[in-house]
Amino acid sequence: MAITSTRPAARRSGLFSFPNPVDERAARTVALGVVVMALAVLVLRQWWVLIPLAYGFVARVASGPRFSPLGLLATRVVVPRLPFAPKYCAGPPKRFAQAIGAVCSLTALVLHLAVGADTAALTVLGVLTVAASLEAFVGFCLGCWMFGRLMRWGLIPDDVCEECNDISRRLAA
Repeated sequence: MAITSTRPAARRSGLFSFPNPVDERAARTVALGVVVMALAVLVLRQWWVLIPLAYGFVARVASGPRFSPLGLLATRVVVPRLPFAPKYCAGPPKRFAQAIGAVCSLTALVLHLAVGADTAALTVLGVLTVAASLEAFVGFCLGCWMFGRLMRWGLIPDDVCEECNDISRRLAA
């Protein structure tokens, strides 16, 4: 699960930067939007929804919510109106999770459009829906959990996420 703290750390700025920290309320709101969009494809077979779904993931990986309609809706409209206090978590694991979503949604899009393998596309989208549902409804980020495991195994360098590595911050949170 993502590392949480009560106050934000430094943010990186720039066109293609990802926010750090991330307000978990926004991440869960985006995940809920992903679930709704994915269900539109899974249940209603609205295949066109794969295009904005995939675009949104790619946009969020590239620059956080800045160019993502769903990210902007979450951060500028929904979250400011929620009655809950902000809950911050490390940005790099969330970006990793968005990258996994990008791979899944792009894979489903290619499977449907280029290959015509609709069953395979729906299967990939089903996996994405389960992961997004865990984030939206339970607050468990599967991508963040995987990020932590990869750091422990040494596949992601420690300096990628100092907050993830600092046990004192975890205990304080």
